[in-house]
Amino acid sequence: MSILTLNAGSSSIKFSVWEDEARTLSGQVDRIGPDATLRIGDDRTALGPTDHANGVQAILSAVAPHLQTPLDGIGHRVVHGGPDFAAPVTLTPQVIAQLEKYIPLAPLHQPHNLAAVNAAGKAFPHAVHVACFDTAFHRGHPWVNDTFAIPRAFYDEGVRRYGFHGLSYDYITRHLASHYPELAHNRVIIAHLGNGASMCATRGGQSVGSTMGFSALDGLPMGTRCGQIDPGVLLYLMDAKGMDAADISTMLYKESGLKGLSGISHDMRTLLASDAPEAAQAIDYYCFRIRREIGAMAAVLGGLDALVFCGGVGENAAPIRAQVIADMDFLGLRIDAEANAENATNVALGDTPILVIPTDEESVIASATRAALHA
Repeated sequence: MSILTLNAGSSSIKFSVWEDEARTLSGQVDRIGPDATLRIGDDRTALGPTDHANGVQAILSAVAPHLQTPLDGIGHRVVHGGPDFAAPVTLTPQVIAQLEKYIPLAPLHQPHNLAAVNAAGKAFPHAVHVACFDTAFHRGHPWVNDTFAIPRAFYDEGVRRYGFHGLSYDYITRHLASHYPELAHNRVIIAHLGNGASMCATRGGQSVGSTMGFSALDGLPMGTRCGQIDPGVLLYLMDAKGMDAADISTMLYKESGLKGLSGISHDMRTLLASDAPEAAQAIDYYCFRIRREIGAMAAVLGGLDALVFCGGVGENAAPIRAQVIADMDFLGLRIDAEANAENATNVALGDTPILVIPTDEESVIASATRAALHA
């Protein structure tokens, strides 16, 4: 059984080829924009100016010579499943049409996810295509964690908190169950920190709270997204500054977050290497919001038994982990500076584990695609 997984994010596209249950090839198109790069193993190919559609085409061209057999299935990350999709689904024209309706809910991701679906569908029309949703992991939330305090008719129409990064959280909870069984039924906060960032409160491997809400804008500041913001600010921008919905959407999704605060870059690696005070201020705000949300998620759980860092920043940026955990003894969180600098699996100094676990959304997508092929 031959499977390809495509994981289109806001600034990258990861991919993997699987023969039965073995991953035989993996890589990604990184830094989508004017200086994109295709990476497969240690090989890097400069692509130049590249959008998501062209990035998918580059991947499909690179993958084709490595396929031993025709692809049986292609698994796609799709960020938003709305209120209708709470589990992976085989893609049909009708399903794709439904998913297109959710583009306004995730404009930075959904169009790119569906562009990958369409490009792969044309290249491999006889393969089974499966959509795996970032929102699905959070669909069991208590009602109070999903609703907004606005007229409840809007909730019935689908205006509710969805939560995202569900494929990452799915992988981490599975990993904890198999490698840390003592935590399987406990209270764990998972911090997925990358160009997109969110946190999830889990109990017994199930999501009970998320920092992200109706869209992928809420909660933590991100590379170019604002995170939590007073809606009164948006009303002010409309009334006093004459900004329309398109202007505000561009600002919130593409010009805010680390990029907007620093005026330098959306990339944490660039900010950590910078001596500019604006870079330090952006990092300080980023860490402050993570600390604040750890407290909020601990309140949702009624305590904390472990904290997990994952995602590009969470897995690799030791200074960010150190700044986040500083002076959090009141939650039982103490960091071992040496272990943290070495990106050890457990960087805790105390009894409450602080784990650094590389996430693997592609394996979750592959598993779901495999299940669809066996169905």
